[in-house]
Amino acid sequence: MTVRELDGKHVVVVGATGVLGARISAHLAAAGARVSAIVRDHSRLDGSSVFQYALADVTDQVAMQTAFASVAGVAPVDGVVNATGVVAFGGIGELADATLARLFAVNAIAPIAMLRESAALITDGGFFVNISGVVATQPVAGMAAYSASKAAAWAAMSAVGRELRRRQIDVIDARPPHTETGLATRAIAGAAPKMPVGLTPDSVAARIVAAIIAGERDLPAESFG
Repeated sequence: MTVRELDGKHVVVVGATGVLGARISAHLAAAGARVSAIVRDHSRLDGSSVFQYALADVTDQVAMQTAFASVAGVAPVDGVVNATGVVAFGGIGELADATLARLFAVNAIAPIAMLRESAALITDGGFFVNISGVVATQPVAGMAAYSASKAAAWAAMSAVGRELRRRQIDVIDARPPHTETGLATRAIAGAAPKMPVGLTPDSVAARIVAAIIAGERDLPAESFG
């Protein structure tokens, strides 16, 4: 692993207005990075961490392509972090087609398309981070479709990491355990079961940024301590 200097680097955070995305942006900025954001609503952006933004829905591939071109036009892109996602709860018999489609559109197709669009823009030696979560490799009953959507993203990140190794681009899959982002209270279907207290968003964000700096290529659940 090679230590990566973030001071002066340009990093794009997709989903920078979310609880975890905002903390990742703050830690990147604290490390000296210039942070651009791609979001749906810029009104909740933290101006102390983010210096520019572009608007796009992650499921709109044309809009995402335009957004990446916009932020890359200001400065070369040294790294991308995808901090977006949706969750749904319930047994397989309760799973509606629309819920299944939405889970895969946001959690699987969007990250893969995002990596496709940004790979050509990321400088050699750069990085791409996707936060798939612990369920990607440890699927949970009552969350089968959600687990599957995250597992699809994890598989893609693992494969593309090998494709981009020649350019020394690290494709980092982060799989933190349950984190107190409030996402479970905003499920697109079903109600969350009772869960133990999760990790703090700040600690997860700090660990992800530390991994970027250290040049780690995989962040399984146990790496979050």
